[in-house]
Amino acid sequence: MKKHLNKFVEFMKAEQGVSPHTLRAYTRDLEEFISFTDKKSGDIDNLDIRSFVAFLHHKKLRKSSISRKLAAVRSFFRYLYMEGYVKKNPAKLVSSPKIPKSLPHFLSVDEVFCLLDAPAGDSFRETRDRAILELLYSSGLRVSELTSLDISDLDIKESLIRVKGKGRKERIIPVGSKAMAAMRNYLPERISLKKKSSALFLNNRGGRLTERSVRRILLQCSRMVNLKGDLSPHTLRHTFATHLLHGGADLRSIQELLGHSSLSTTQKYTHVDIVHLAEVYDKAHPMAKVKKR
Repeated sequence: MKKHLNKFVEFMKAEQGVSPHTLRAYTRDLEEFISFTDKKSGDIDNLDIRSFVAFLHHKKLRKSSISRKLAAVRSFFRYLYMEGYVKKNPAKLVSSPKIPKSLPHFLSVDEVFCLLDAPAGDSFRETRDRAILELLYSSGLRVSELTSLDISDLDIKESLIRVKGKGRKERIIPVGSKAMAAMRNYLPERISLKKKSSALFLNNRGGRLTERSVRRILLQCSRMVNLKGDLSPHTLRHTFATHLLHGGADLRSIQELLGHSSLSTTQKYTHVDIVHLAEVYDKAHPMAKVKKR
């Protein structure tokens, strides 16, 4: 089955344009499944997959982690069935654990302003970090989309960027004036490295900046301004979408900007907006402050 796994990984990479992060996660999850079952692909049935799920429950993994591992197994057997390696897809008969819905964590406007002001100097590193923070908040990019940007994807004149999203789908996103100003400050510093690279964001050695490095930059900046919690690039993506919704943007527009294939994925932000409206009501409406007798 290891041979089939290698072919599946190549298929996801070449045909579906899956990100390196997702490829690593799927490979790790499927290697765990293969080690657990120790059977040939054609001999596995739905009971084997259910046993694997029970094994993960016994390990006290979170339901979200179990659901992700099961999604990897489902995708794997869908591929095996499609390619004719198995006669039936046993994963179709196994249901995912119900995951409690949680609201996306986002920053307030004041917290965002504090974060964006964290890299205050004029060095290569500080101008780059400021440009990264401004672009993440201005355009709601995934961290994988940010690190895959090439210099040719940035249209300075029109204040636009071309983004390669999931499944290699491209979309054009506007860049706000403040983020574009940060980009203009960063580009001369990037050129000063005198390194030949197509990547927009470089490390100190002139190589393409990695997703891990971006996460580390964000964490360092958040600690500099004493923001609570471990901030991630996805927090800024959630913040971007939530602030747009608070500002009156419609869901379809937000869906396009985020690159969501389904509107249902974007609809989680309406729940955030309802919570926000309830908080505004509690603070502003006179009757909300009347104590019950």
